[in-house]
Amino acid sequence: MRVARDGRGVVAVVNLGSGPAAGTDAGILPRRSELALALIEAELPAAEIVRLEPGADVDKACAEAAERADVLAVVGGDGTVSAAARAALGRDVPLLVVPGGTFDHFSRAVGVETAAQAIRAYREGRVGRADVSYVTPVSAEAGDEAEQVFLNTASIGAYTEVVERRVRLEGRIGKWPALAVAAVRTLRHSEPVELMVDGRRRRVWLAFVGNGVFGSWGAAPTWRERLDDGKLDVRMVTTGSRAPRVRAVAAIIVGHLRVTPGYRSWRTTGMEVVSPGGELRLARDGEVASLPRAVRFGKHPRALRVFTVHAPMAG
Repeated sequence: MRVARDGRGVVAVVNLGSGPAAGTDAGILPRRSELALALIEAELPAAEIVRLEPGADVDKACAEAAERADVLAVVGGDGTVSAAARAALGRDVPLLVVPGGTFDHFSRAVGVETAAQAIRAYREGRVGRADVSYVTPVSAEAGDEAEQVFLNTASIGAYTEVVERRVRLEGRIGKWPALAVAAVRTLRHSEPVELMVDGRRRRVWLAFVGNGVFGSWGAAPTWRERLDDGKLDVRMVTTGSRAPRVRAVAAIIVGHLRVTPGYRSWRTTGMEVVSPGGELRLARDGEVASLPRAVRFGKHPRALRVFTVHAPMAG
């Protein structure tokens, strides 16, 4: 792959609605995504910029950009990055992730904390490979287009409610306070869902499937030593009756998921989940959707080419 210092051949999809303001006054200071765009325009003047307007079809915009890109760049949060990764996979072009969201889990996993680091990784041509996990309907008639990929985590149970509550609140109080309020409200009142996990019946209160093995033990694990280990990291809180609220909520908020009653974890390369009661609600890289009642989780090992500052991923 040939890298042009001026960014020729780069198509950058920019979600200007992503991320918090850079400082304390959201009404005056620019968002991180706006600052990242300004740096790209200054440092990579030959790059093509695709600005996403509010309500834009992110998947369509990323797919069209990937068609004409030598390098697909993306500025935004984890949901936008996930859409760009799907497009990059489809066209087998390398992905340049420029952090511009609130959490930026994937960009941090590849060692890119700032827009300046992303540009440096591009100019140095440091391309590594990362696993991509997916969830797909079990039904025989479902084709490849039904496959939904994720780069960080997919979750079932109470966390899907947390995400939906957070989205409703964040416009008024900000993303981090909204997440805390949503977590407390949801976890105090949520009920377990009946699932068949690899043929075994479970009452699941909270479940996460990680793309790769995570080193942290909180309810939403955040860091990984590597992105190409070929594994799914499954963490689940199950219960035989009503979930023990106070202890479980406290354990989850402070990040000690292992001490939560009913907690179990394992690593695998594939898993089948069936919801006997009907459709399955799933939060995938922070985006909530309804899926058919029977789905399969799996991996595409080292499928995504991505710019990184981590030497162990390079090659």
